[in-house]
Amino acid sequence: MSNYKHETVPTQFVEANSIRYAYRRFGKPGTIPLLFLEYFNSNMDGWDPDVTNSLAADHQVILFDNAGVGASGGKTPNMVAEMTKHCVAFCRALALKQIHVVGFSLGGMIAQQLALEHPQLLGRLILLGTGPRGGEDMTFAELSPEEQADPVAFLLAAFFSPSQASQAAGREYMKRLEFRENDRDLPVSRDSAVAQLAAIREWGTIPATGRYATLKSITHPTLIVHGNKDIVVTPINAFILEEHLPNAQLIMYPDSSHGAFYQYRKAFLEHAKSFLSDGDSVVPNQDSIKSSLA
Repeated sequence: MSNYKHETVPTQFVEANSIRYAYRRFGKPGTIPLLFLEYFNSNMDGWDPDVTNSLAADHQVILFDNAGVGASGGKTPNMVAEMTKHCVAFCRALALKQIHVVGFSLGGMIAQQLALEHPQLLGRLILLGTGPRGGEDMTFAELSPEEQADPVAFLLAAFFSPSQASQAAGREYMKRLEFRENDRDLPVSRDSAVAQLAAIREWGTIPATGRYATLKSITHPTLIVHGNKDIVVTPINAFILEEHLPNAQLIMYPDSSHGAFYQYRKAFLEHAKSFLSDGDSVVPNQDSIKSSLA
């Protein structure tokens, strides 16, 4: 496992409940795994190698295609709660006793559901560009299952702000996504994208009662990372998470959209490694954050 990188780690498969899940596992043996949960319409190749390789220096990293996504078998559910059940089945198939979760967008929704339903499985949460159930303006009306028709244009528009600096960071990110040349993941099917879109829209529906009430039950140390110009999940949702989660800290990066942690990956990695390190799960103070962005 320690001999592999994002670019070279082989795709493996494990079966649970008659479903064959695709995953890639690499990094430092003997550490609590970091389970990466993907965003809408993405597969294992959607993660930035600079981020995964850097975190793999100190942690096991597990990239994972949920049911019906990419190279995994089965049918993609149309509700986050059902996606969470598949995630648990996958963890049990690998005999994972405890994990830290890195959840991006849809993956962050699954991470919250995991924390509610299986608190003993999770150690720490990193929530990237995501929001609470029934959050503000989480209708996702701008998304469609056909985003892969022009994925470069979609990612540059959704993940990065219109500024010259942000778009330049976006183009560099797109180049890094091509670092892995062999054993690429399978594309996300339209049926899977349709189901995922239904799931995130259901998650964004405001409940009749108890809005945000369940968040107080998620007591795990949580790092929330968001872009101050996120057009997919509006920034107010990051503040709602930070306000209602009992043990959460928020970092908001400037001039950045949905992929803020990719645009500021060096600063993000500093903050994430500090958060995940042994002892107190405290990220750098605001003065340190400002200096790392300079």
